[in-house]
Amino acid sequence: MIAYASRTGTKRNLAALSEVGWRLMVSARGVLRTEGFRYALDNGAWTSFQRRERFDAVAFERAVDLLGAGADFIVLPDIVMGGIDSLTMSRRWWDAFHYRPALHHVPKLIAVQDGFEARDIRPLLSPMTGIFVGGSASWKLLTMQRWATLARDHGAICHVGRVNTARRIRACEAAGVDSFDGSGASRFEATIRPLERARQQTDIEGYLARRAA
Repeated sequence: MIAYASRTGTKRNLAALSEVGWRLMVSARGVLRTEGFRYALDNGAWTSFQRRERFDAVAFERAVDLLGAGADFIVLPDIVMGGIDSLTMSRRWWDAFHYRPALHHVPKLIAVQDGFEARDIRPLLSPMTGIFVGGSASWKLLTMQRWATLARDHGAICHVGRVNTARRIRACEAAGVDSFDGSGASRFEATIRPLERARQQTDIEGYLARRAA
């Protein structure tokens, strides 16, 4: 699995993240710098949700213009725990991005939320349109394997947000997701190595399981 940490400007943390091969998740609502790392681009909806603000479309557009073409993937705008209304919003942006040739090579991820069913997004999935598993913590853990399987069946990426513990990393591996992100490793340098050990262990276990299958 590929690990992403929320972008940080703390040099000690960046050095530790670089040493273990993590990438950065750059938020449209944060500082738009990649610090020389490979990165993915988040839409900033989580920050808006935490601050009880409306989604900042201007900030997202600015981030896409500056960093979108170089991103591993872009998380399409969504409504945190917004149900099917979130999909309506994401679909509008998904349609709009079809008219931006500079972004055609960058996968776009649709954030699934509590209440989503596979049928809601199956027609949209492809190697260039994947799944970002959002929603509440309990729903995320309960359904992530379902989303990982759906994505894999369509050659798509499945990414899980807000993964900040070794237990969550193991759950992601067990579900078969491709990548995850979290803020813990960015804020607390001491957590990076324990989280990386968990990632390495789950990758080894997953490899052995696939060899045995």
